[in-house]
Amino acid sequence: MLITNIKALVGVHPKEKLFLRGSELNQLPILENAWLLLADGLIKDFGLMSEMPSHISNLKSQISAEGRFVFPSWCDSHTHIVFAAPREEEFALKIAGKTYEEIAAAGGGILNSANKLQKATEDELFESASIRLNDMIKKGTGALEIKSGYGLTVESELKMLRVIKRLKAAFPIPIKTTLLAAHAYPTEFKNNHQGYIDLIINELLPKVAEQGLGDYIDVFCEKGFFSNEETAQILTAASNYGLKPKIHANQLSSSGAVQTGISHQAVSVDHLEETDDEVLRALSNSNTIATLLPSCSFYINIPFANAKGLIESNAIVALASDYNPGSTPSGNMNFVVSLGCIKLKMTPEQAINAATINGAAAMELSEEVGSIAIGKKANLFITRPMSSLAYLPYSFGQSQVETVILNGEIYNG
Repeated sequence: MLITNIKALVGVHPKEKLFLRGSELNQLPILENAWLLLADGLIKDFGLMSEMPSHISNLKSQISAEGRFVFPSWCDSHTHIVFAAPREEEFALKIAGKTYEEIAAAGGGILNSANKLQKATEDELFESASIRLNDMIKKGTGALEIKSGYGLTVESELKMLRVIKRLKAAFPIPIKTTLLAAHAYPTEFKNNHQGYIDLIINELLPKVAEQGLGDYIDVFCEKGFFSNEETAQILTAASNYGLKPKIHANQLSSSGAVQTGISHQAVSVDHLEETDDEVLRALSNSNTIATLLPSCSFYINIPFANAKGLIESNAIVALASDYNPGSTPSGNMNFVVSLGCIKLKMTPEQAINAATINGAAAMELSEEVGSIAIGKKANLFITRPMSSLAYLPYSFGQSQVETVILNGEIYNG
């Protein structure tokens, strides 16, 4: 496939550049009036229209992208899209002023989703997650991480992980799997935290490893959930099974969770709505990625992460959707990028880099997706006609995605 007359080819980073740190996020290489050649599912070549080789100009499979931008697909590195049912019954409670913690304490929140998921069949979970994933792909997402965490029993967590494995086989994008059994304490373990941790370590982790169902381990390290000490215990045990950490940190309080993640060589620490000077210092020059989830802050009215401070501290910053039924019922990465600009005060270049190459890095996928480079997977999207790069985040709530291409072929869903 040959794409010609591209107004701007976005994210033309050198292939060896696998993530952007600090001020590097300001640099978003763009090639204007360009062509792009795709073959065998990969990016084969690209360049200026004025320099396009004559031998490819007559290819039968051509798309003219006149007036349009071509982006690498969004890389969404934090989602919870396998769930049994939405939680709109909690929506009015939020409007009435109930906090996330109050709703959870009243039997809502994660435990609400767990109760519903335990009753759902694997086929039901697969079908509903497939609808969500298809919608995300049509909005430009071309690589994804999916967490468990709504099972909270050995069998239900394994059921979720099997569904994610089926999604990997059914959809044409890279998908990474994260075990998040340490999402909350089941009711029966409310006063026996160590009993649930022992269940995860002694029963669940061996089965996940034996069945090849996980890439990462996640823990909700937060006051009222899993302490730093409990988190460290789970991360250490999971490392014996080859599961790398990607943890929920500093969503509701600044409790040392980021430092716990870094000390265990976490691939990423996610949320960081509570970002103090100690967090900034800890992430400065660290290879652990700070994954920010602004649509969660938007939806449940909690502070937005300090993206500017993190970037100024030379951290690696990514953006992700946090798509889940309770605190972020949306997987629209276009809106996430808009919020990155509007609420996190990131420039369009910073936000786009954070949602592409750095999102890929947060899934250890940036050697194959996240930028426009020869030899990378041909996962990208063509926009509607746009006046400038900034128009995409400016037009919040809309999707400027006109054509989705995955593995070098147009995706019709």
